[in-house]
Amino acid sequence: MAWLQLRINSNDQQAESLSESIEKLGAVSVTFMDSQDTPIFEPLPGETRLWGNTDVIALFDAKIDMQTIVASLKEQGYLRDDVYKIEQIEDKDWEREWMDNFHPMQFGKRLWICPSWREVPDKNAVNVMLDPGLAFGTGTHPTTALCLEWLESLDLTNKTVIDFGCGSGILAIAALKLGARNAIGIDIDPQAIIASRNNAKQNAVADRLTLFLAKDIPQNLKAEIVVANILAGPLKTLYPTISTLVKTDGNLGLSGILTIQAQSVCETYAEKFILDAVAENDEWCRITGTLK
Repeated sequence: MAWLQLRINSNDQQAESLSESIEKLGAVSVTFMDSQDTPIFEPLPGETRLWGNTDVIALFDAKIDMQTIVASLKEQGYLRDDVYKIEQIEDKDWEREWMDNFHPMQFGKRLWICPSWREVPDKNAVNVMLDPGLAFGTGTHPTTALCLEWLESLDLTNKTVIDFGCGSGILAIAALKLGARNAIGIDIDPQAIIASRNNAKQNAVADRLTLFLAKDIPQNLKAEIVVANILAGPLKTLYPTISTLVKTDGNLGLSGILTIQAQSVCETYAEKFILDAVAENDEWCRITGTLK
């Protein structure tokens, strides 16, 4: 089946209402993409996150009269001649195309993240089987890679690891397969809890992973290792919560932080933690430290 793609340059004030209008006009799918290619992670509770400069991408059946669609959107005030583009999309086996883009990835010396449809490169390594799915976190983003490399470098034997903002559960599951006694995943999104539980079952570690929505975190919960891969803003806002999760002399790892934001996050956490040198990957960084 052939498709027509309509790409409209919009903004965070109009993107949601534009999406609703496009769907009413018969689009089979509508997605948002940051036109500056800046990744966006999980929002704070009750917060809707859109990009400041957003491309709204709609897919239509090729039989639809796109001039009628364009005329309607212009009439509603969503389109100017210089802010949209119509393209014909080649008919492909999209599932196969998608699967071909994911390959096993190595982190540190012994940890591999492998999609289920690929052969494990090293059967003697620590292999986490993880497919892209409901929640963010497959190892492909620099922030996830930084956290995985940090966990792989630690001695996790018989320790408890808290994954704050667990997403797909990738960090908690990797910690368990690297030797942690148990792990705790925390997230604001029920979808993340479902994804983490399913991925833990796939990796045969579900019996050692406990999952909580953020609103249900037990009092006095603590662990020797706490990792939080979210955003710089939430990391600073949630400092009182995250810092209390770390046991005395325990280790903390923070990511989801742009390099230019590192100093402000370090200043927030330096009150209670002895911080290591900041690790960088592309434009992103990781901050680690030990509780004083």
